[in-house]
Amino acid sequence: MRRSTALAAALAVACAVVAGCAGATDGTSGAVASSLPPGEESPLVSALPSRITGPQGRTGQFIAKCGFSHRGPHDPIVHYDMPGMSHSHDFFGNEVTDSSTTTEDLQSGATTCGKQSDRASYWAPTLSDRGAPVTPDGLVAYYRPAPGTDPKDVEPYPAGLKMVSGNATATEPQPVERVGWTCGSSSKLSPVPPAACPGSAPLHLVVTFPDCWDGKATDSSDHQRHVAASTDGKCPASHPVHVPQLMLSISYPVTGPGHELSLASGSIYSGHADFFNGWKPEDLEQEVRLCLHNGVVCGVASNRSEEPLFRSTYD
Repeated sequence: MRRSTALAAALAVACAVVAGCAGATDGTSGAVASSLPPGEESPLVSALPSRITGPQGRTGQFIAKCGFSHRGPHDPIVHYDMPGMSHSHDFFGNEVTDSSTTTEDLQSGATTCGKQSDRASYWAPTLSDRGAPVTPDGLVAYYRPAPGTDPKDVEPYPAGLKMVSGNATATEPQPVERVGWTCGSSSKLSPVPPAACPGSAPLHLVVTFPDCWDGKATDSSDHQRHVAASTDGKCPASHPVHVPQLMLSISYPVTGPGHELSLASGSIYSGHADFFNGWKPEDLEQEVRLCLHNGVVCGVASNRSEEPLFRSTYD
């Protein structure tokens, strides 16, 4: 992995402490730590995402199914180039992710995702049951236009875009529009894990990300200010670019009653997830254009091999 120099790291930390500098914009440098007080979030993300709910197949979308890759105290967004400084995370998708991962590393790394062109990295705090880490069954990433958004306005993420959704320091319930728990694929979310999920519908953590980008930075000092949520399908003037609304659904082999669940980040209310875009740009653009712009359901309710639209050398 590419390592920043000690001088650069020191300057980044000093900048964060003194002035809360702007974050990386090229997807290769590390973002500095948040300039906000612990537990306080940027006013730009105070608007809650408007989630798509109900049965799959009603909205154009594409998905990526990604297996569990590895676990470790790494976070290349919040604690870039600081190995061991983060709480434990479970990583999905790109297999090379560690504390110093860059966009170039992702685009050349292997992936656990079914779509081999998806080299993105997804991660969330490690879930434990009675103190023992729970190995997730996997993750499904749903990419869709936000409710009310004209699908043809949606643009692909820029290479190296970094996003965090959810509050890792929360000690009280978070809005389920952003972070919630459920059993199976139910869209009815709760701020805490259900008391008992049936064997046919194990525990899931669901995290929804902002869908508007400022069109400039791939990260920011608090890892939030460069993105925002739309309202009634409209992006704020400060963040005019519509991007896919990413929803992550992480499945755990937790069923039945009698569990004592905790998150490595702290309170069970501290659910959150991170996204670091490593998609091959031309393939992500094609997914957005063919699936979202045309209102086609890709990989959920439709079979791409039966869609004339996709009879190409793409897959």
